[in-house]
Formats: sequence, C-alpha cells, structure tokens
Amino acid sequence: MKALKTILGLLLLGGIFFLGTMWNGEEQALPEAPPHKVIKVAADENNSPAVNRSPMGQGNLRPEENHTIRLFENAAPSVAYITTSNVRRNYYTRNITEVPHGTGSGFVWDKQGHIVTNYHVIQGADRAQVTLADQSTWYATKVGVAPEKDLAVLKIEAPANTLLPIPRGSSEDLIVGQSVYAIGNPFGLDQTLTTGIISALDREIQSVAGIPIRGGIQTDAAINPGNSGGPLLNSSGKLIGVNTAIYSPSGASAGIGFSIPVDVVNWIIPDLIQYGKVNRPTLGVELASPHVMKRLGTKGALVIDVVEGGAADAAGVRPTYYDRRGNLQLGDIIVSIDAYKIESNNDLILALEEYKSGDEVEISLLREDQMVVLPLQLDGARR
Repeated sequence: MKALKTILGLLLLGGIFFLGTMWNGEEQALPEAPPHKVIKVAADENNSPAVNRSPMGQGNLRPEENHTIRLFENAAPSVAYITTSNVRRNYYTRNITEVPHGTGSGFVWDKQGHIVTNYHVIQGADRAQVTLADQSTWYATKVGVAPEKDLAVLKIEAPANTLLPIPRGSSEDLIVGQSVYAIGNPFGLDQTLTTGIISALDREIQSVAGIPIRGGIQTDAAINPGNSGGPLLNSSGKLIGVNTAIYSPSGASAGIGFSIPVDVVNWIIPDLIQYGKVNRPTLGVELASPHVMKRLGTKGALVIDVVEGGAADAAGVRPTYYDRRGNLQLGDIIVSIDAYKIESNNDLILALEEYKSGDEVEISLLREDQMVVLPLQLDGARR
C-alpha cells in the first residue's frame, strides 16, 4: 500500500512538471510586439477603419443604442487626432529637438487630405502631426487660418482611399433640446464619443483674435481639453458644429460646451483652402443670428453693428443700438444687394460670393418701415 502511494505521488509530480513546461513554452511562443509598431485596424469593404469592434444587433440593445453605435462607427473614421510640437535648438550643442506643444482634434474635409481643426489647436506650434482612425500618422502642412473664427486647415498626403470626409449639415434650423454627438480626443484619449443635447443657441464665443463668434451652439455633451476642433454631429451623423471651447472653473467639462456653427464653417473653409485666409468681400457689418430674425418674424439680414471705417459705415448703414431711455432700436435690415434678394444671412453670404473687393453695389435696406437704397463699395476681408 505504501509503495502504491509512492508511485501515485511521483506520477502526480511528473504531471505538474509537464503542465508547467507546456505553460512556459506557450508564453515563450508569444514574443512582445516591437516598440512603436503601428498596428493597422482592419478596414471594411468601403475602406473605412473598423473603429468599433463590438458586435452589432445584440438582442439586449435598445434601438436608440444601436442608432448611436452606428452613428459612431460611420463618423469616427472621419475624426483625426492632432499633436503639435515646437522646434528648439540647444544653445550649447546647437542640436535641434522637438518639444511637445499640445493636442487636439480635427476631421477630414475632403479626399485631397484637408483636415479642419481649431486655430488655437495649432497656434504657436512649429509642426503638426495628424493621426487618422486607422492609426496611421502623417506630417501636416498649414494651408490657411482664420483666427477671428478660430478655424484652421491642415493638409496631409494620405491616400484618398484612407480619407473619409465627414458629411455636412446645416445649423440654421437647429432646435434647443435636439440630440447631439461629439467625437474627439479628450486628454489624448482618441476616438471618444460623448452625447447630449443642444442646451442653447445664439451664444457668443470669444475667438483667440478677440473678435466674438456669434451664433454659437451650447451643448451639455461632455467636451474636455483635447476635444477642440472635433465635430459636433446631429442624429443623422451630419456635421452641425466644430467644438471649440468649454465653460469650466476647473478646466474640465462642467456640462457647458460651445461649438462654431457649421454654416460659418461652410463658407470659411473653402476660402482658407483656396487663399489661405478669408478672402471674400464684406460689407463691414455684424449681423443678427437667424434665430433672432425668427423671433422677430422678419426676413432679411439685421445689422447689429457696423465696423468703423468700413464700407457700410461709409455708406451710412445704421447699426442696432440702445437709446437714452434704454430702449432697443433695431438697425437697418438688408433685403437686397443689386438684384439678389436677401431673406437670411446665408442669402447675403451667397450673394457676396458673386462679387470682388472694391465692386460697387446698391443695397436696399428696411429702416423704420421705410425702404432706403444706398450705394456701397465692398471691402476686402479684414483680419
């Protein structure tokens, strides 16, 4: 009996040793990935990176969850991670080194490799790199900037089949309470989705140039440092704004974020791509937002302010102001430029596309229920 126990004990020890040898052998068969190796994410038949690898259509997911998942999977390949750096030369060795400057977000504008972001994301940087959703990283060149609108365009030489431009919507018909979705890289955590609603419209955002950006979108979708330059989407997955700022005493999301409306982006970015700056002729006026005009029940473009020394100032256009009793007196409402009928701010922007700086036009204004026609020479863009 004692001999049998001894034999069983030896067999047991031998089995444990054999299993241990197999375990060690399996671990040795999985070498560590080399440092800095770029692992490509599998692409689908449309060449879109599969950024979300969770199974779709699970029975325990609600329809609204599936909708959010699909929206993210469709939009995330258009969102980029931007890192910037400064070049420094050592005083003693004269060696040149790169020092990290900051990070932010951006999104693909077109198949030519143009990437849209905030101006303050690249402000003061010497170099920028753009990382796409497939984890490929590209050095970027600066194409154009508009500090007064906090927008900038970079360009990368990536293959067209890796670039998925984000679909663009409109910000003119937005409603407080509708769902919004923000994708960006808060705190360097790339491909992050946050959701919320539009909390308010017509907010005034202070640009880095000190010029207010009017008509801003306020949202409670979590926006943190690093989200700047990323897209704000509606429930159809279309771009309605560019996330640009947060209101927070601590510097982290406090439920109040701001975005530049896409209607502003849609007319700024083509100019930056073509000219490197905003190059359209201007009237030298600040206009009320479409939501103000809707509340007033009036068509046209209401003049809120007139740029001193600008075209409108020289022509005698009147701004909105408060009289001595504190009553608000509406300024002139532009209703036409030459033969172009103006029923909204967008109509005015589109009409000005037909002219060059210095062109002579006639503008028709509604002033205190009276129609006034003034000659005006268009200004160039003011920086």
